[in-house]
Amino acid sequence: MALFFDAAWFDAQLAQRGLTRRVLAAAAGMSEADLALAYKDQRELSADEVGVFAELLGVSPAEIARQAGISTPIPGAGPEARIAALERRVAALEAELARLKS
Repeated sequence: MALFFDAAWFDAQLAQRGLTRRVLAAAAGMSEADLALAYKDQRELSADEVGVFAELLGVSPAEIARQAGISTPIPGAGPEARIAALERRVAALEAELARLKS
């Protein structure tokens, strides 16, 4: 379980980038309900989610793990994982763009 998820820090990082919790959840392949549980310290982030959050927020995976207050191992920087994370981000952002245009 998470020790202390710093919701204010995550929201500030999102706001700086003009993003929402919905986008963060979608980029990580999470439901908004799952993200809400993480924000309430009722669900720990997976290593993959840590990696996606780091990419989206432009910080290191170690910083995400620290701000999420978790013991999740920091994901490796292997090219396959990085490409998969970037593809998820692009798909989530495209979906959000389509939703905003409609």
